[in-house]
Amino acid sequence: MSVSPLSRGSSLDRTEELISNYERVEDETLAEEIDAAEKELEISQSKGLQRTVTAQDWTGPDDPENPTNWPLWQKVYHTTIPGVFGFAVTFGSSIYTPGYPEVMGKFNVSSTVALLGLSLYVLGLAFGPVLAAPISETKGRRVVYLVSLPLAALFTLGAGFSQNFASLAITRFFAGFFGSPVLAVGAGTNVDLWAPVHRAVAASAFLLAPFLGPAIGPAVGGFAAQYKGWRWTQWLILFLMVPCYISSLGMKETYKKIILQRRAKRLDIVPPKTGPTGLAALKFIFTVTLFRPVKMLFTEPIVFFFSLYTGFNFSVIFGFFDAFPIVFQGVYGFDTGLGGLTFLGIGLGCCFGVVTAILVNRIWYHPEYLKSHKEGRLGVVAPEHRLYVAMMGSFGLPIGLFWFAWTARADIHWISPVLATIPFAWGNLCVFTAAALYLVDVYGPLNGASALAANGLVRYISGAVFPLFTVQSKFHLTDSSQSSMLTCFHSV
Repeated sequence: MSVSPLSRGSSLDRTEELISNYERVEDETLAEEIDAAEKELEISQSKGLQRTVTAQDWTGPDDPENPTNWPLWQKVYHTTIPGVFGFAVTFGSSIYTPGYPEVMGKFNVSSTVALLGLSLYVLGLAFGPVLAAPISETKGRRVVYLVSLPLAALFTLGAGFSQNFASLAITRFFAGFFGSPVLAVGAGTNVDLWAPVHRAVAASAFLLAPFLGPAIGPAVGGFAAQYKGWRWTQWLILFLMVPCYISSLGMKETYKKIILQRRAKRLDIVPPKTGPTGLAALKFIFTVTLFRPVKMLFTEPIVFFFSLYTGFNFSVIFGFFDAFPIVFQGVYGFDTGLGGLTFLGIGLGCCFGVVTAILVNRIWYHPEYLKSHKEGRLGVVAPEHRLYVAMMGSFGLPIGLFWFAWTARADIHWISPVLATIPFAWGNLCVFTAAALYLVDVYGPLNGASALAANGLVRYISGAVFPLFTVQSKFHLTDSSQSSMLTCFHSV
């Protein structure tokens, strides 16, 4: 059947019309979809803007101003600086000891009195949180780093220029007092930066500083005192503090409260809720940093026994500052410089302790953390899982002391008592790292800070008085009997 040209033309027109209508509908649909997408984007951006302008809390787990979300290199930098500061401050405690015999002759004082230059410095370290807490609570953590170390350096300078023992003792105390806030605030900085699952690694590296500093101090100070005199032990502290301070100038604030306050001021929005102000604020701060720690020390068995244990361990290290010259210079005939090098065994043991703490955290604690997420517990892990490393380290303490006690004799090579300090220092750092993490996990951030303050008071007060007891006991006990007595206490 034939089709007329007229019919064929109308069919083509109809087809073109349908195609045109289809394309128009498709374009309209696409336009509607684009409009909807744009509106959704606008709403999303609007919601995102509303999230970022709040200053009441972090806007979410991905808030870029939250220090835990900073790039890794920034977190490492802000973890390293407090550790370096802590090393410089504790280095300043023990570097004095090789020069104290010269101090005895210079100022005509007894050995016990001359050691007050060490004891008063360490006593100053004990009260650092009392100074650090009000500053960090109101002005932030960064200002503590920028203010405290220069003040410590000025008093160290005064100690180096002292013309009588009274001025030396006073300036040494205030050098420790103004240097110690970095030790207290450094732990808070690590809490600001790292989630609990990663905190053990950062804490282990940071806690190495207060133990490594006292070990390296005599190694350097021995040669300074031998060839340049005791005043150079103070100049070396300044030489270390200056580059440490310069390296800290790039730090940013990590304390949540201060970051949110600055955000509110910058964006002109409602500031975060704050606690008490004025005298009430000072009362609150001193309660947390001084009165509550003392109360917890006598009312919380966990705090009391951990503080007693770690305080005793810490004091033994400071007791070594007087015992090592007796053993290595008196028994083995070392000079002052070589006698200081024997403390490097303690430093090596501390390094092993950090490695052990990190490995234990990775092998035992991290799987428990992942398991808690699978079970819906949001990363909450029983605090007792922090204690594995302390269980291991507790064996190293009596082993090291017994080893040192019964091999520090002229008929046994000097390397044996040096090697004996490695398991002791290893166990000491393992126990202290576990204790610090455990107390924070058990008591939470605020009460945990008080528990750590209590621990710090006991540690540094014990470390301050122990060298004085060591001096007195050396006249009544042999070195082996003295160390054995300490070992029996550890074993109990």
